[in-house]
Amino acid sequence: MLLLPLLALAAAWSHRWTAQVLLKQRQVSITRGHKTTTSMDCIAEKGIPDFQSACIHWYWQVPSKAPERILYIGPSAASYYDNSYSNKYSSLKNKGTNVCTFTISDINSNDEGTYYCAHWYF
Repeated sequence: MLLLPLLALAAAWSHRWTAQVLLKQRQVSITRGHKTTTSMDCIAEKGIPDFQSACIHWYWQVPSKAPERILYIGPSAASYYDNSYSNKYSSLKNKGTNVCTFTISDINSNDEGTYYCAHWYF
């Protein structure tokens, strides 16, 4: 079996340096053959007063490469940076909470890497 470390980390960037946003993710790792789909949560612990209207972005990074944008989810559906991602990745905001869930389907060795959630202020 192949261990795929799908690390989940959180980050928050701000156009204004005064914003203090705290996003948290738990580390997730899966073993291929045991699961074909995995999910990870991005939890806004502070700094986003209206989470359901906020834009949460998801990125993927492999060693020695720049992070790659996958999608962002605002008040409604997810928007993909590349339409081909819609078959592989999905995201939703859990109603009544400050949790955004990101799902990867049909996991294979090409999915290995670190996945980040982020919130941008403009």
